[in-house]
Amino acid sequence: MDKIYIAKLGKTVGLKGLLKLHIDSDFPEQFQKDNSFTTQKNQTLTIESVNLTNKSIKFKGIDSIEEARKYINSQLFTTLEQTKQNCNLDEKQYFWFDLENCKIYENEEYLGQIIDIHRYPSDDYFEIKTSEEFLNEDFKVKTFLLPYNDNYILNVDIQNKKITTQNAKDILENS
Repeated sequence: MDKIYIAKLGKTVGLKGLLKLHIDSDFPEQFQKDNSFTTQKNQTLTIESVNLTNKSIKFKGIDSIEEARKYINSQLFTTLEQTKQNCNLDEKQYFWFDLENCKIYENEEYLGQIIDIHRYPSDDYFEIKTSEEFLNEDFKVKTFLLPYNDNYILNVDIQNKKITTQNAKDILENS
């Protein structure tokens, strides 16, 4: 079962078991009553109530400040299945786990494969492991970053793990 990190619990709020919620996901709608998450210690926590405005959360069975303190700094994880079930994607929006390992092509030429995705203030960037065909004595760039926006991405085919690009080869050659 693949786990996906989505949030971290902060300090306690009040005396009745509430905790501060620090969401690290683009899908806050996952945080609804009765949804369950696991911690890094494989503890299962089920939401009793959540307030996304003031970013606080209460879990079933945690009813005091003493019990809540045990979960300060805990990380919350969900599964791929839960994520797909609880999150609604807009057009041209994809889960990062679906984009990872996609192959990058430009004019049918294989440039490389996505090994990671980075979030920067201006854009998200694909970290691409350069195709072996480009590596030689003169060209030793093993990875390059490609902005995930319409200037570079023409088509995303998740089913076939293929992304068609434009101007990506220029970035690769100038890296």
